[in-house]
Amino acid sequence: MFIVEETIAGADAVQIPTQRGESLLDTAVRYAEERHWDVVPGTWTEVVDGVQVCSCGDLACSAPGAHPGRPDWAAQSTGSATVARRMWQQRPDASILLPTGRTFDAISVPETAGLLALARMERMGLTPGPVTRTPHRRTEFFVLPGAAAKLPELVRELGWALPSLDLAVLGEGAYVAAPPTRVGCRGAVQWVRRPTRENRWLPDAEELASALAYACGRDR
Repeated sequence: MFIVEETIAGADAVQIPTQRGESLLDTAVRYAEERHWDVVPGTWTEVVDGVQVCSCGDLACSAPGAHPGRPDWAAQSTGSATVARRMWQQRPDASILLPTGRTFDAISVPETAGLLALARMERMGLTPGPVTRTPHRRTEFFVLPGAAAKLPELVRELGWALPSLDLAVLGEGAYVAAPPTRVGCRGAVQWVRRPTRENRWLPDAEELASALAYACGRDR
């Protein structure tokens, strides 16, 4: 089981959990072994002349220590716990990236909209899959693959135009940074809804579209 703190105080208050101290290596292995997610090591941060910088060498990096470090990163990803362990043994401080478009897509919305949507889902009796909160103040909802093709029409049927909402789908060729990856000095990616046995079977984008579109519309 992934060890996090998670507290929900009523339907309208969703508090962000705090990630406890498990190594990146052990966590990456768990993702591959327990959830059967592909994982790939990303960049990391290092201190140069007293300043924390991304291993990519870009001093203006927008996601220091939390993005792919090589062009063929997707081909290097693995669903093998053994291979994952070997990768992080070679680079223990590498971030954990999860390729999307394979076992899951991720719907990304602003943090405030994501928390509002979760409260609404709770009232509707819906069970979301795992959900992360990033230091860039985004929430990312894990759903079944194929969301990118479905969501524009789903949102249109609800009376919204997708470009008018701050809602994006991460599918094939993209990735999410997984907890407890740190993004420079901004902080760590955390679980809002951690992976459990109850949410192993991911929802389809159609199940969450109404709550997410409503929340993004309110958040504009």
